[in-house]
Parts: sequence; C-alpha cells; structure tokens
Amino acid sequence: MRTARVIFRMCIQDSQDYGSDDEHMVSRVFFNLDLDGRQYTDPYVDIKQPVGSSFENTPLEIGAPQGYEGPFNYQAFRDAVEAYYRSLVSAHGSGIHIEGASNVRMRNNTHVQEKQVPFEVAEGDASW
Repeated sequence: MRTARVIFRMCIQDSQDYGSDDEHMVSRVFFNLDLDGRQYTDPYVDIKQPVGSSFENTPLEIGAPQGYEGPFNYQAFRDAVEAYYRSLVSAHGSGIHIEGASNVRMRNNTHVQEKQVPFEVAEGDASW
C-alpha cells in the first residue's frame, strides 16, 4: 500500500467560468499531489451543488481530478475534497459568514488555505 499526499491550496467558489448557472454552483479546488516521490502540480477538481442548498450537509457532486491520471483512491480523495470545501464555505468554515439573510449568492469567492491530507493508494486502485 502506498501513501499519497494531497495538498489543497485554493478554492474558487461558484464560478460561471467553471459552469455555474441558475441551478448549480460549480466551484473548483486546486491542489498538488505527491505519490511515489513524484509531484503533480496544479491538478484541480470541480464541485457541483444546487443553488440555495445547504453548505453544511447537501450532497456534493465531486468530479474526477483533472491534471492527474495515475493510480488513485477516489473515495478517500472525495472525502478529503468534501471536508476541505466545507471547512471553507460552511457556517463553521473559515470563509465569509452571512447571518440573518436568505437567498444571498456571491460568486467567484477565492479561498486560499493550505491543507495537507494523506491517504492510501493500493496497487490495484483505478487510474483516471
């Protein structure tokens, strides 16, 4: 079993450039990945959620990483991406907090916060 290390660097929340529209917010998380002594810089993953849904508990659609195609443990990565995203944008996150308002939408919020997460990658884990 090998250990990969993902280093989340930045999230751009709800960007029309990444596909946000009136029904879905699309955000992008940028990261680096270290695996077997190789460093992959600037891959990213898109996150999609319905407009107006809860940042705390609405299920998120998390895509495949772009810019990396090697062995991977998608479930561990997905869980790490979700935790990182919610740590930035939820009511308890480190990003912008608006209380007492409803139906507020701010696009292209950029959150820059590094977080490192290791996870196991088995020899047979799927590649992208």
